[in-house]
Amino acid sequence: MASRERRTLNEPLDISLPFWDPDNALFVADSAPQFDPATASGLLRWRRHGRSAELHFNTVDFELGPPRHREFPDVYGTDPELPFALEFITPRTVRLRLRAATEPRTQQEELMLDGPVPSDETWQCEAADAGATYTGSAGVSVTVSTDPWSVAVRAPDGRLLTRTFTRRPRQGMPFSFVRRVDDMRRHVAASFALAPDEGIYGCGESFTRLNKRGQKLALWHYDAWECQGQGMYKPIPFFLSSRGYGIFVHTSAPLTFDFGHTHDGVATLYSGDDELDLFIFAGTPKEVLAEYTALTGRSPLPPLWSFGLWMSRITYDSEQQARDVAARLRQERVPCDVIHLDTGWFETDWCCDYVFSASRFPTPERMLADLREQGFRICLWQLPYITPINRLYREALDAGYVVRGPDGGLPTDDAILDFSNPDAVRWYQEKLAGLLRMGAAAIKVDFGEAAPLDGGYASGLSGLYEHCLSPLRYNKAAADVTLQTTGEHVIWARSAWAGSQRYPLHWGGD
Repeated sequence: MASRERRTLNEPLDISLPFWDPDNALFVADSAPQFDPATASGLLRWRRHGRSAELHFNTVDFELGPPRHREFPDVYGTDPELPFALEFITPRTVRLRLRAATEPRTQQEELMLDGPVPSDETWQCEAADAGATYTGSAGVSVTVSTDPWSVAVRAPDGRLLTRTFTRRPRQGMPFSFVRRVDDMRRHVAASFALAPDEGIYGCGESFTRLNKRGQKLALWHYDAWECQGQGMYKPIPFFLSSRGYGIFVHTSAPLTFDFGHTHDGVATLYSGDDELDLFIFAGTPKEVLAEYTALTGRSPLPPLWSFGLWMSRITYDSEQQARDVAARLRQERVPCDVIHLDTGWFETDWCCDYVFSASRFPTPERMLADLREQGFRICLWQLPYITPINRLYREALDAGYVVRGPDGGLPTDDAILDFSNPDAVRWYQEKLAGLLRMGAAAIKVDFGEAAPLDGGYASGLSGLYEHCLSPLRYNKAAADVTLQTTGEHVIWARSAWAGSQRYPLHWGGD
């Protein structure tokens, strides 16, 4: 992962960089001049800061201090006051919502959450002069302080689990938002204090050390091509702490999680979003995971055969080869339930047109039936990128099924399916349904990590929000048509986002 601004196509995006740029304005969470304990909501004042170079003993640092920026006319306000609120979801789950923009975004369809978010009315409020403490039936408590503003979560025994971090150390990032000078876009950074012995686990499929303490992770889908680097096929904006809590950042914007990497005592969750929607769960790891999956969904049980051995290579490229492999497996008494045909079942290798090669797979329907009689299910490879030589290329372009660039052209050489377009999803599902009706049992949902950042999408969202959402849309499209056609919950996917666990199965990537 690069440590600089994005330069190459689909390079992982480090959303923390604008926060450290001295040209940008930084607004630090300061106090809550208005707060209603009854509704757990109010206004949060953000104190404007700037970074200036300070020389001391032959060292130059950029320190936070009074703002250097000037605005004219004086109608914009230096220290904005913007809404924030706590919502009590269950006895163990609290939701913190706030925004850095003056106006909320238009509500979009909800894909990451598995249904409406519940509300727990049993939390008790104890108001104080400068805030309030709320206690749920599980004994978990949340304290809001108004001056200075902070939110602290405690276990039933009173032990501090986590609290917001708003101080301004020399190296750590306080709870803040940044306003960029290049496009005036705003991003939020939610900072929380870390205990000296605290361990952090999660963030999806990550190939770095299990304990993320001391690491900095860019939650951005990327074709990693390795298993020891920072690239991620399945970044998930959720993590567990060894202190007994977890956090889920509910957004599809790119995120960078700094778990004590920059400053050992601070975890900063940098978000490309200008709104923060954050769920905090308290309890044992089992309880926290139960709370998280109650919100984002749980995996249905895949079919029994999917738990058996899958046999594959890159690639079985003929009907005869597939039949020979099946016969040899039975001859050698190797227990096998699935034969996967990878990139070579089309007329041109890798050129996915959803049609078996007539020259190398002359009787595909009969092959699928014969192998099913022998106890084999067949899985078929495909991908959501249409190359220019593909016979479907012009059809997909003319119908508007693909992601367009800012100038109306294609942002890459391939045409990338736009899964935010319902018509494109139906077209895609019809292709898969034909194969499933023919006798295929599962679809390999490969790739999906390259939705362009600067693309135009049918949803109306920019690539800033669609890049990470696209794998979830892709998983759902393939899983839904498989269930409708075969009655079984199974795909074989590589990329994922929060909520993708509702669409099993996933493999570990390339």
